[in-house]
Amino acid sequence: MKIAITNGHVIDPRNQVNQRCDIFIQDKTIIAIEHAPEGFKADKIIDADKLIVSPGFVDLCARLREPGHEHKGTILSETRAAVASGVTSLCMPPDTIPVLDTPAVVELIHQRNEEAGYCRVYTLAALTRGLEGQYLSEMAHLKDAGCIGVSNVMHCIPKPQVLRHAMEYAASVDMTVFLHPQDEGLANHGCAHEGIVSTRLGLVGVPEAAETQAVANFLMLVEQTGARVHFCHLSTARAVQMIGRAKYDGLDLTADVAAHQLHLTEMDIGYFNSQCHVQPPLRTQRDCEALRDAVASSQIEAICSDHQPHDVDAKLAPFAATEPGISSIETLLPLSLRLVNDGLLNMTELVDRLSTTPAEILGINAGHLGVGAMADVAIFDPTQHWILKSENLISAGKNTPFENWEFQGKVMKTLCDGKLVYDASSTA
Repeated sequence: MKIAITNGHVIDPRNQVNQRCDIFIQDKTIIAIEHAPEGFKADKIIDADKLIVSPGFVDLCARLREPGHEHKGTILSETRAAVASGVTSLCMPPDTIPVLDTPAVVELIHQRNEEAGYCRVYTLAALTRGLEGQYLSEMAHLKDAGCIGVSNVMHCIPKPQVLRHAMEYAASVDMTVFLHPQDEGLANHGCAHEGIVSTRLGLVGVPEAAETQAVANFLMLVEQTGARVHFCHLSTARAVQMIGRAKYDGLDLTADVAAHQLHLTEMDIGYFNSQCHVQPPLRTQRDCEALRDAVASSQIEAICSDHQPHDVDAKLAPFAATEPGISSIETLLPLSLRLVNDGLLNMTELVDRLSTTPAEILGINAGHLGVGAMADVAIFDPTQHWILKSENLISAGKNTPFENWEFQGKVMKTLCDGKLVYDASSTA
C-alpha cells in the first residue's frame, strides 16, 4: 500500500529534520521525504495539518502479562494500547510465567505478537535461570532465538561472583545487560520511600541507599567486566550523580527513568493511595527535580513507561500488600510533553528521549524517518487537552494514579510497518 502523510510538522532527531514536509511510504518503508518520487500515486493520504509527525515511540520497559498473568492483560490488549499511545516498538522484561529463559518462551511471545499485529515486541532474556540468581541462562541460544538483551529485573543475585560471570558472558555474546539497581537487603521488602511519609503512615521504607549501594556495586563490575550496561528506572538524585561520574570516566552506560517518576513524589501516596505503590518507590521532591534535570541534560537518555497493568483486586488490599505498578503506556506521551511545557525540553529533544535514543539503546532499526527506514510513525497533536478516565484506557489494566488529571497531547494516528494500526477518529 502506498501512503502519503502530508502537511505535517516532521521531527526526526537522527536526521536533523524539524520542518513541515510530506512523507511517502511504499512496501513498509519510507521511500521519500518532502517530494514525492516520480510516478508515485498514493492509495491513502493522511492529512497531518497542525500535527507532529515523528518516528514511532520506543518503550524500553512494558509488561504485557502474557504468558502467565493473562487475567491482568495479554499481548493483544497491551500492544493495542501501545499503538494508541504512539508506541511502535516495545521491550518486555523476562519476568513472565514461565520465565523468559528458554527459546520456546521467546518463540511463543513472538508468535502471539505476530497474531496480534499491532506493534513490534522485543524481548529481554533472563540473566540467570528462572531469575533465581544461581545459574547463568543460555544467553547465546536466547540471542539466536531473538532476545536483544538480558536482565534479572528486580530479582537479586546474591553472589557477586555469579553476577560478574553473567556480565562477562553477556559481554562475550554482545548483549546489553539491563540492570534494576536495588539492594534487596537494604530495601527490606519496603513499599515506600524511607522518609517522612513512610514514617507517618507506618510503612516499611526503602532507603535511598538501597539504590545507590546497588549502583556502586554494578559500576565496579562494569569496570571489571567491560559489559555494556543500561540502568533501568532510576529514582534518586544520588544515583544519577554516580552514573554521571561513571560516564565521565568512560564507562559504557546508559540510563532511563519511568515517566511517572518525573511528576509524582512520596507526597502523592497521601493516605495509602495504592495506585502510587510502585517499585522503585516514589521519592522526594528533590529527587524528582534531579531526575527532570538529568533528562533535560541527557544524563538520563530515555524516558520509558514501565507499564504494569493489574486487575482491580491487585490494588484493593492494604497499601503494603498491594501489587506495585501503574498501567502507564497511555500516559507516556502526555507526561513527557509536560517537560516541554515546563521548558525543560524542546520538541526535538522529546522525540529523541522517547524514540531515537531508546532505539539506539536496544540496538534496533527504529527511531528515525530517513529514506529506507521502516515506516513506523507516530502522528500526534501536542495541543489537545483531555481528561484521563481509567475506564477509557485501552489497556486491560485500569490502575493509574492519574485519574481525572487533565493532560495535553494526544496521539491521532500510528503506523507500524507501513500499516495504519491506530486511528483516533475511528475509535472516538
